[in-house]
Amino acid sequence: QLEVVESGGGLVQPGGSLRLSCTASGFSLDYYAVGWFRQAEGKEREGVSCISSSGSDTTYADSVKGRFTISRDNGLNTVYLQMDSLKPEDTAVYSCAVSTKYYCSGYMEGMNLGSWGQGTQVIVSS
Repeated sequence: QLEVVESGGGLVQPGGSLRLSCTASGFSLDYYAVGWFRQAEGKEREGVSCISSSGSDTTYADSVKGRFTISRDNGLNTVYLQMDSLKPEDTAVYSCAVSTKYYCSGYMEGMNLGSWGQGTQVIVSS
């Protein structure tokens, strides 16, 4: 059974940090770019970040540059999103999506997306 599962969401105060994890089972992430999307209530889904299969290329939305860091551990079949200096506007459901390609080009625009996780809620509030 092919499955992608996110974890690590929760409630955090503004300025705080969270680390999201995206783990695949039933298939290897080694050959695919992987990243994160988020959707806040009443808003459209937006691409947050992407990392290429080798980890050599990363992409970030302007709204999170300098605050979020994406990484991967292919040995653990897991991709991480370290989120620092969180703001209330980062509140959203964060979902992991596995590309059908090894590169990130077009990923943030929703191209070449395959398997999705169920999402994890992040709430930034005092």
